[in-house]
Amino acid sequence: MESRPFEGINVLDFTWAGVGPMAVNYFANYGATVVKVENYSRPDVTRTNPPYKDGIPGPDRSIYFAWINPAKKYDITLNLNHAKGVELAKRLVAWADIVAESFTPGTLERWGLGYEDLKKIKKDIIMLRTCGYGETGPLCRQPSLGFHLTSISGLNSFTGWPDRPATELPGAYTDPVVALFAATCLIAALEYRRRTGNGQCLDLSQQEASIHFLAPLVLDYSANKRNPAKGGNRLAHAAPHGVYRCQGEDRWCAISVRTDEEWRSFCKVVEKSEWISNTKFSTLLNRKRNEVELDRLVEEWTSEHTAEEVMTSMQAVGVAAGVVSNAQDLTEDPQMKHYHFYRELDHPEMGRRSFYHGPAFNLSDIPYEVSRPPLLGEHTEYVCTKILGIPDEEFAQFIRDGVFD
Repeated sequence: MESRPFEGINVLDFTWAGVGPMAVNYFANYGATVVKVENYSRPDVTRTNPPYKDGIPGPDRSIYFAWINPAKKYDITLNLNHAKGVELAKRLVAWADIVAESFTPGTLERWGLGYEDLKKIKKDIIMLRTCGYGETGPLCRQPSLGFHLTSISGLNSFTGWPDRPATELPGAYTDPVVALFAATCLIAALEYRRRTGNGQCLDLSQQEASIHFLAPLVLDYSANKRNPAKGGNRLAHAAPHGVYRCQGEDRWCAISVRTDEEWRSFCKVVEKSEWISNTKFSTLLNRKRNEVELDRLVEEWTSEHTAEEVMTSMQAVGVAAGVVSNAQDLTEDPQMKHYHFYRELDHPEMGRRSFYHGPAFNLSDIPYEVSRPPLLGEHTEYVCTKILGIPDEEFAQFIRDGVFD
């Protein structure tokens, strides 16, 4: 088997929550050696997020943490408020090719681990700094998570129903979007270092990366001074366009008809050919004018069929449709099984489970690697004594001094 693209690349990972761990995962999946740094008093916040195995909380029982960190091999605890903890961190910097962090700006500088400090240790180091609003500017020191960024980036402003308040998107929606920007920037920095021998510091504002996701809406306002309005499931250039109730308990299917040709195909599937010539629905403009009635008629048909039947029959004639999947649907999805998206692995605390996953892409000749997430501080001794070569007695003294607390 050919070597993986990031074999030989060492990553010192100070990131936590979503964006940073997701970005670093791509490198771990394809061969990089990642050492994740945490602290017993303040571990990665996702370790404290449910769901937990059997509903029992614990830093090594969070399924959420396992989902976000399915490829990292090494985890150490390090007290960076201790001078010897900072000393150890600097030894790890000398080992690393990439240092990734997602603290509020100024945090690493207080420990003497800012970019200028790192360059003195290793001149070609690559540093990824990703926080809510970037390293400079009036908001830079405001702590933030993806839940906040969905709002301040504008996503929540047009999510919801026209007659109701804005609806918060489920989960930290911006995190996986920003993680792709971060991984791409790191790959570019590695290529730049290969060509020039120089490292660099990447300042990635999660807000700015998220706004890229809304480019058409920003452009519309720039050109027309038009703010997007909440439209529920409706779309200006499609009808019917919505999520429709189907047979079964809480079963739904999304349908989108954008052209008159698709409309004719839709009518044939629902066996309502008379709708094609009905002046209420014969054109997109008329369908939009009579959308309330149209949605009612569509749901009368979908409610007599399963969501899977609706999706399959619509897709067969070129009409966009998709089942609104629940967790059971996702774990049993034949397409996901085809790609072996979910991997079953053993875990010391949670047993054998199948919720581990790889990246959403495959390289043609090189498989990715998935491993169970590390326990909190599981590899502190190994990293210190084997990777850094610290003698056993010195390591024991570090323990006595509280360096790993």
